[in-house]
Amino acid sequence: MDIALHRYLPMRIVILDSADEVAAYGAEIFIRCIRQKPAAVLGLATGSTPLALYRRLIDANRDAVVSFAKVSSFNLDEYLGLAGDHPQSYRHFMNTHLFDHIDINPDNTHVPPGDAADPLQACADYDKLITKLGGIDIQLLGIGRNGHIGFNEPSSGLQSRTRVKTLTRATIDDNARFFSTQEFQPHLSITMGIGTILEARKVVLLATGAAKAGAIKAAAEGPLTASCPASALQMHPDALLIVDAAAAAGLERKAFYKHIERENQKLLQSLGKT
Repeated sequence: MDIALHRYLPMRIVILDSADEVAAYGAEIFIRCIRQKPAAVLGLATGSTPLALYRRLIDANRDAVVSFAKVSSFNLDEYLGLAGDHPQSYRHFMNTHLFDHIDINPDNTHVPPGDAADPLQACADYDKLITKLGGIDIQLLGIGRNGHIGFNEPSSGLQSRTRVKTLTRATIDDNARFFSTQEFQPHLSITMGIGTILEARKVVLLATGAAKAGAIKAAAEGPLTASCPASALQMHPDALLIVDAAAAAGLERKAFYKHIERENQKLLQSLGKT
C-alpha cells in the first residue's frame, strides 16, 4: 500500500481472525515500505506480539524479497540500568530476534542506552538522532493492558519526548516473567515519548489476545486521554491498528470497521495502490 495515500484516509482498524494473520498483515506493510524506500527509517518494538512479524521479516530477507542493507532503525524503549549485552535488555532482544538474522548494518540499529552515564542527555540525543536521519517512516507498536505504548504509562503527557519513565506496578508485574527470582528487575526505563511516536509518518499497532481487548477498546473508541496513552493515536493522520478477533472483542463498531476497510481496499485497488 502506498504509505502517503493513507494520510487521506481515517484511522484504520483491521480485524483479522488470528494472531498469525495479524503478523502477516503487519510484516507486509513493513516489506512494502522498505521496497518503496530502501533507506527507510523504522521504529521497532519489543515484547511477545512483534515476534511473529519479525520472523516473517527474517524469512523475507532470507528469500531476497527485501533487503535491510540501507535501513536504519530506532527502538521504542530500554530498561534503565541494563547494558546492551544483558540478556533481559531490549538491545539483546532485538539482536536475538531480528538484527542478527537480517542484512542490516548493526551501526544503523539504535536502541536507547540503558547504561548511559547521563540518561537525560541520552534521551535528548536520541530524539536529535531521529531528526538527523529524517524521521521515522513507520513505527511499530504493541499495547499494554493499561493502554501504554512504549513505556508511556497512564498519565504520560501526550506531547512527551524521549525521557526517563517510571514503570507502573502492572507493567512490572507483566514483565516479571522474563526475570528470574533473584535477578534485578528495573523499575525505570528510557522510552520514546508519545510526541516522538506521533511524529512517525505511519504508525502500526499490533494487538492479539483477549487480554488486550480492553486496551484496544479504550484506544480506538474511548476519549483522547492520558489515562490511555494509546488513545493519542486518534490524532495521528496515518495510524493503523491490526488486531485479532480476541483483541477486537470489546469494540462496539466492529461491523463498521470492517466496512471501512473493505471500502478502503476498493479505493486502493482502483488507484492501483495494492
